[in-house]
Amino acid sequence: MSQNTNPYADESPAAVRKKIRAGKITGQTSGMCNGFAQANLIVLPREYAYDFLLFAQRNPKPCPVLEVSEAGDRLLHRIAQADIATDIPKYRIYRHGVLTDEVTDAAAFWRGDLVSFLIGCSFSFESELLEAGVAVRHIEENRNVPMYLTNLACDPAGVMHGNMVVSMRPLPPSQIVRAVTATAAMPRVHGTPVHIGDPAAIGIRDVAKPDFGEPVTINPGETPVFWACGVTPQSVVMASKPSFAITHAPGHMLITDVRNSLLKN
Repeated sequence: MSQNTNPYADESPAAVRKKIRAGKITGQTSGMCNGFAQANLIVLPREYAYDFLLFAQRNPKPCPVLEVSEAGDRLLHRIAQADIATDIPKYRIYRHGVLTDEVTDAAAFWRGDLVSFLIGCSFSFESELLEAGVAVRHIEENRNVPMYLTNLACDPAGVMHGNMVVSMRPLPPSQIVRAVTATAAMPRVHGTPVHIGDPAAIGIRDVAKPDFGEPVTINPGETPVFWACGVTPQSVVMASKPSFAITHAPGHMLITDVRNSLLKN
């Protein structure tokens, strides 16, 4: 069986969030808090909230919603007892679709009209892959998962539009069926792959040069396997150009108090 060697693999979500809040953890969170779900973040002014909620409803594969906050409320109450402005290792600030800041604390950017959307993350199914004996290369290499912009258009909603982002895990052919089966049971964290094989077929020019995250080793004979990714809202922000948005930095997730087992079918 593949192993999770992350130093925070066996810590509780609350303990890791406390370290993040104190600035002791600022890196990517893959492999942390084994067995607990992680979540992507997009924060938008209330004027865009309905359009994004409708966008997520129309695109459940890349945007499975786990929680939505009240306008202006930084505190989560369902998936974690967390402050959304401080408990993620790194944030991105967008203005009119342009990335203007990357910070480890978003409190200074908070406004009373902001609505937070927490979206399921593929990091949540990685423990299932490991349990099934499926290699998770970026955990093995202690890297951020490679993520790519694609030519797969999402269904638009109101002003929201853009293409899907995918994450990639290279697998030997003997492990692909196990990987599909393991992730099929978890549609609230992206579920089954959206593409297996030739990256060019979904608009990826060079699989060795991800748009987000870090490249990983692809061994001879291995096949790239692509899952829908919760960084898709950042593609949507760049395409739709809302006046303001806060997101997580890719790979730097909110670690929730929800066990992955509760997100299974």
